[in-house]
Amino acid sequence: CKNWLAMANDRCAFSTHGFSVVVCRHPGTGKYLAVNESRGRGWWLPAGHVDRGQTFALAAVREAQEEAGIAVTLKGLLAVEHSLVGPSEARMRVIYYATPTDPDAPLKSEPDQESEGAAWMSTAELETLSQLPPPRGLRGAELLDWGRYLDAGGAVFPLSMLQGEASGPRAALRDAGIALGGGGQSLLVPAAHRP
Repeated sequence: CKNWLAMANDRCAFSTHGFSVVVCRHPGTGKYLAVNESRGRGWWLPAGHVDRGQTFALAAVREAQEEAGIAVTLKGLLAVEHSLVGPSEARMRVIYYATPTDPDAPLKSEPDQESEGAAWMSTAELETLSQLPPPRGLRGAELLDWGRYLDAGGAVFPLSMLQGEASGPRAALRDAGIALGGGGQSLLVPAAHRP
């Protein structure tokens, strides 16, 4: 697999690096969990590499605890992204929607190797930070973009959409109440799965 363009007829070992990303919204204030990244990288989402032997969901919960200092409850999926980054390498990111397990729990305030701390921020506050460069501003627009998406009523998909390999849909997926409409062209998400 040395020639990127000639891969159509070749088979080669393929490695995928997994990452979990957490978009956490406070149920009382509607603010979003922002992490002040270590090494002066700016404000971003709790996120990180899925460790060996870990599921995407476990990595998401771990990253929120390590970077923001709080436990989160995963409520749904926002996206699953898969990007080729080379002839035999890819990145896969699972973006979760979450809420704090305890809305009154204090956020991390002591810097360590994981982050400088965390804060709850409104989309207006995130917009202000998007005008500043790191370390005072946002690392990138992703947290602001997800906040805008959710504030506009964007869909949150059931956690059961991400399942282990199986022969067809697992019971949790079958029971999720998802209806396909328009000949399978659109996915209707029940109101119970919207933020």
